[in-house]
Amino acid sequence: MPPQLEHTWSQIQAELRRVVTDSTYHLWLAPLAAQALDGDRLLIAAPDEIRTWVADRFSRVLQTCAATVLGPTSTVAIVAPGTTPEPSRAAVPRRRGHTPNDAFNPKYTFDQFVIGDGNRLAHAASLAVAELPGQAYNPLFLYGPPGLGKTHLLHAIANYVGEYGDGLTVRYTTLEAFTNHFVGALKSSSIEDFKRRYRDTDILLIDDVQFLERKAKIEEEFFHTFNALYETGSQLVVTCDRMPSDMGALAERLRERFESGLVCDIRPPDIATRLAILRKRVQHDGVELAEPEAILPLAERVTTNVRALQGALIRVVAFQSLTGRPIDRSLVTHVLDGLYPHSAPTTSTVEAIQRATSARLGVSPEALCSPDRTARVAWARQVAMYLARELTDETLPAIGRAFGGRNHTTVLHACRRATQRIAADAEAYEVVRDVTATLQHGGDDRRA
Repeated sequence: MPPQLEHTWSQIQAELRRVVTDSTYHLWLAPLAAQALDGDRLLIAAPDEIRTWVADRFSRVLQTCAATVLGPTSTVAIVAPGTTPEPSRAAVPRRRGHTPNDAFNPKYTFDQFVIGDGNRLAHAASLAVAELPGQAYNPLFLYGPPGLGKTHLLHAIANYVGEYGDGLTVRYTTLEAFTNHFVGALKSSSIEDFKRRYRDTDILLIDDVQFLERKAKIEEEFFHTFNALYETGSQLVVTCDRMPSDMGALAERLRERFESGLVCDIRPPDIATRLAILRKRVQHDGVELAEPEAILPLAERVTTNVRALQGALIRVVAFQSLTGRPIDRSLVTHVLDGLYPHSAPTTSTVEAIQRATSARLGVSPEALCSPDRTARVAWARQVAMYLARELTDETLPAIGRAFGGRNHTTVLHACRRATQRIAADAEAYEVVRDVTATLQHGGDDRRA
């Protein structure tokens, strides 16, 4: 593969990994390879055993990701390995009069977005923006952990405007792609083309703006792009993994711009929402279940991430297709035991978690709710908050209230600190595992 094609393909692969689950990527998209780039037409080689499936299910996703990297006029053809650049019936057709509105995942619509308590406001605000761009909430700032639907809402806005927007132009990009385009424009002395690309649009959608931090030149260009769009009444929607006030390395003037519109959080789905997501996916993909409640263990055990939830379902479907076994609870449980061997249904309460954590770390439950910030108490509080988020369906504000009236930002910060320490410190990992084991066996020490 020529170096330039290899670089282009690596960028497209990065985009693919953003818009599909890890399981989907590794099962169906990782085996693909860029065969050739003939003008604006990219030939993607797929092995014989999966070529038909990839062409049927993923051609539009491949087209979307290729357009993000190569530009809106690019096309994709899914071909056999060794195919030379010539007209191929596998090429994805393009509509006449193409505008940037075409380059979006067609599966990410408002109809396919499952609404729950954790995302209701973000969904309503995104729909309002799609219906009245530049008038409802500008800018709209969506934040939350990865895999909860922020990218889905961006594409839903684009697809809605593409269908009902009477010719309004929409452009979607990631902060990484924005950065790459800016650097490329500087090297090729085409900065004016870069400015037109992002400023001459009615709606600009940007994913992952947390990566603006500590990038002074990109931050400066983004600031001017923001101002240019705002002054012309164009709509800006951005996503981030944290709220603006938590982006300490970002210039204050840009944080103020983000906070000047509507800031919405997206929280992990509760079990009812997770079950609704699975049922909608099963219906959409035509998955046959041997019993209606076969997917219930998925909703019970995959708790924090919608992508992981859908990836687990894909793993179940793949296992069924390979073994011929019907999709019932026993098959789903078997697959889950391989994916999440230490998981169990989440039946703990915040109070039980506080008692179990206190017993393991030798602090009182009252200390967890106190203003005490000594290292020993702070660590115990972080563990308890982390487990409360992982093992219950309580919202971040509700967890904060249970820990002495703290706000949801404090809980989110505690969860991040606990996650980092668990990953780096074997002793911390053992603490969390011990407390989790105590809770899963239905006990918590009440003597503390």
